[in-house]
Amino acid sequence: MQQPDLLKYRNYRYLKFSSLLMVAAIMAYIFHHPDLGAYGGTWLGFTLGGIGATTVLVLLWYGIHKRRIQVHRERRKVRDHSSSAIPHQVHRQDRRVNQSDFSRRHVSTRQGWLSAHVYFGLSLIVIITLHTGFHFGWNVQTLAYGLMIAVIISGLYGVYSYIRFPPQIMKNLGSETLDSLLHKISRLNEQTISLADRLPQEIKDVVRWAAKETTIGGGAFEQLMPHRFACPTSIAVKKLHDLGKNLDVPQSRLHRELYSHMLRKEVLVNRVRRDISLRAKLEIWLYVHVPLAIALFVALATHIFSIFFYW
Repeated sequence: MQQPDLLKYRNYRYLKFSSLLMVAAIMAYIFHHPDLGAYGGTWLGFTLGGIGATTVLVLLWYGIHKRRIQVHRERRKVRDHSSSAIPHQVHRQDRRVNQSDFSRRHVSTRQGWLSAHVYFGLSLIVIITLHTGFHFGWNVQTLAYGLMIAVIISGLYGVYSYIRFPPQIMKNLGSETLDSLLHKISRLNEQTISLADRLPQEIKDVVRWAAKETTIGGGAFEQLMPHRFACPTSIAVKKLHDLGKNLDVPQSRLHRELYSHMLRKEVLVNRVRRDISLRAKLEIWLYVHVPLAIALFVALATHIFSIFFYW
């Protein structure tokens, strides 16, 4: 997960660079007075279009660059694992130092690229708008412009999600992991079923129904908004509260223990569902951002091709 200081990388280095680029573009546009008016075919229009197209291509390459870093990291792990059998203390110490240095360089490089990605992506709004000379129509140029705006908006949500959701995920899990929570839920299922088998059939049916029908994850909408869907465990907890009112003393003791376990299970299920929901919200923007970026590349390539071969 990215760190929230990605926007502050190296004292806002890329915000300063992108701001200088935007100011230069605006000043050039103000003092440029072509005979036919401002549009993409003037020398300034071509210049801004070239800068914008280059920026788009570099930013699109960011995904490839990020993947290359991940592959390099995985290969490094494999090499370190294969050499870990060498029983030499100095070698192990050097390897730990190298791993630490590589990790710091990797995080710094990743945050630097992402910071540049964000700020130069935003600068495209100014650069490409000035490139068009504020002329829009029903053509591929306007389509490319619209796709660019859509990519930027989806990217801004991505920045928002990387800042907002990781702390919530950490707070929700605490010292646990998703696997440990699922393991505890599985154990509680076994315990509640075992206790319910010693109680009346109606209680047994409710507990077994909750164990069978309680699912984790589900479809995209269910992952994003789990609170909109009734949880079988929560329903069972309410039913067990009513079913325990007319039991005799020995059964009441078992029922209280069963009810306590079901309450714990309900809490854990809600935590797991919240974790899945937060992670889905953290990643869902990519399913919009990446296809839009590909569509932008196609539209941009078509625009450039039409400029050089048909004009």
